[in-house]
Amino acid sequence: MSVTDQLRIALAQLNPKVGDLEGNLALALQALSDAAAANADILLLSELFLTGYFPDDLLFKSQFVADAMHAARALVAETRNSDVVLILPTIWQDQTGLHNAVVVAERGEILALRLKRELPNTDVFFEKRYFAPGPLPMPVTIKGVSVGIPICEDIWHPWVCEHLVREGAEILLCPNGSPYWTDKQHIRKELVRKHATDHGVPLLYLNQVGGQDELVFDGASFAIEPGDRLVIQGKSFESDFILSDWQRGDDGWTCTEGRVETLPSTDEAPWRAAVLGLRDYVHKNGFEHVVLGLSGGIDSAVVAAIAVDAFGPEKVHCIMLPYRYTSEDSLRDAKDCAARLGVRYDVVAIGDPVDGALRELQPIFNNRPPDLAEENIQSRMRGTILMAVSNKLGSMLLTTGNKSEMGVGYATIYGDMNGGYNPLKDMFKMDVYALADWRNKHMPGDCLGPGGEVIPQSIIDKAPSAELRPDQKDQDSLPPYPVLDDILRSIVENEMSLGQVVERGHEPALVKRIERLLNIAEHKRRQSAPGPKLTPRAFGLGRKYPITNGYKDQTVG
Repeated sequence: MSVTDQLRIALAQLNPKVGDLEGNLALALQALSDAAAANADILLLSELFLTGYFPDDLLFKSQFVADAMHAARALVAETRNSDVVLILPTIWQDQTGLHNAVVVAERGEILALRLKRELPNTDVFFEKRYFAPGPLPMPVTIKGVSVGIPICEDIWHPWVCEHLVREGAEILLCPNGSPYWTDKQHIRKELVRKHATDHGVPLLYLNQVGGQDELVFDGASFAIEPGDRLVIQGKSFESDFILSDWQRGDDGWTCTEGRVETLPSTDEAPWRAAVLGLRDYVHKNGFEHVVLGLSGGIDSAVVAAIAVDAFGPEKVHCIMLPYRYTSEDSLRDAKDCAARLGVRYDVVAIGDPVDGALRELQPIFNNRPPDLAEENIQSRMRGTILMAVSNKLGSMLLTTGNKSEMGVGYATIYGDMNGGYNPLKDMFKMDVYALADWRNKHMPGDCLGPGGEVIPQSIIDKAPSAELRPDQKDQDSLPPYPVLDDILRSIVENEMSLGQVVERGHEPALVKRIERLLNIAEHKRRQSAPGPKLTPRAFGLGRKYPITNGYKDQTVG
């Protein structure tokens, strides 16, 4: 076997779709063609590329497994007329079970098979439910070079990379399906930096990109050499094809040519993640345009702006649904926001249908004083009308409740919670304000909306209100949002006891009340629309508490 001192490695940072074996195979074939045209020696695809990451219970379907195996063999066969060695992550079934694997293919043949050793079983992925773990992997000789291929979670456990290097690996190539959340890119780099330093070999980290249900994969693939040298940095929130040249010297392999992109700031990243998550959810589920209720408030204005950035203004339809309590300010602000974004804007008054429903319900309500029941009829009438537009025009309905409101149940089930997707699901209220202010001052990359102040400052400045009764304000029944957000963040994201939350300076009675609201709203959150996971502890996918829950935190009397 010939030995080379030079390698050209291609990282295909692509956007697969779970279950779409045919579509993912086509993406892989195009990447193989691109790699051949670029005279690459190695092409690496991201984790479980052919099936998409993560297939969940599709993996219990024997026909799906058989079809995925067939697709993998078909792709292997396509390497027969190429000098490119393909590293294909996919599922693989053998006598020991089903595996998260990589197939290394050269000249139409399987050169090697490696199985994922460490299976994640926390947060959002539960691979032990589906896969059998492999043994500690051995390096693979590719064009005379000993290459280690740890798969995603494998690099989070030091012994896998230690074993590979001890067995002679000169360079590590790691395929990943790692979802975005705040500061995740920094965490990944620190991990890879430690491996490169401790083991004296470069590590190339390839991550997939795209939205898949509630997860957003941010790409941002990179490589770090010993000596803490970032030598490759791919794009964030976009597909990318990353070529790099490597030279073997006395001190091992070094990158002689690699592209380093500038990553979005920590302020821009959540916006880009929300845009990508929405765009892919809508398109991958067969929709082309969206509709939402534009109330004149901050949440719906931000959702409208995210939607326009995702699809362009011609694909976004905003509807104002006023009732007698809707203020002139809200009517003006909604119209102004729609005009700035350039979207279709309609007004559908709900006075007659709400009043008609109240009139018909009067014999049952029997002159009881007005309360939440009457308020919720307004919200549910809006939800019904928006769903009718969605059905008639084929637009996906977007809902607009933020994490703070969903945390305490400040949303009407079967009303303003109606919708197929919620871009704000994992954003606290103050995060929404911060993003609105940021978007008005910046034009994010890979976005299709207009620049400038797209969200009227009057919407940002006014006190939030559901406008379901005269002069209603959110803070009539909730604490100020900075206070509410801190309490919720402490309980939800940091799992603090109530006593610890009180120690942060909050009133004990308020903390107990918020925890109670949080617990009794679990049934609403279970029925809420999916939305992009932007933090480590998103409702639903990242945090699932029992609906029927008798636990009482006694750390506050």
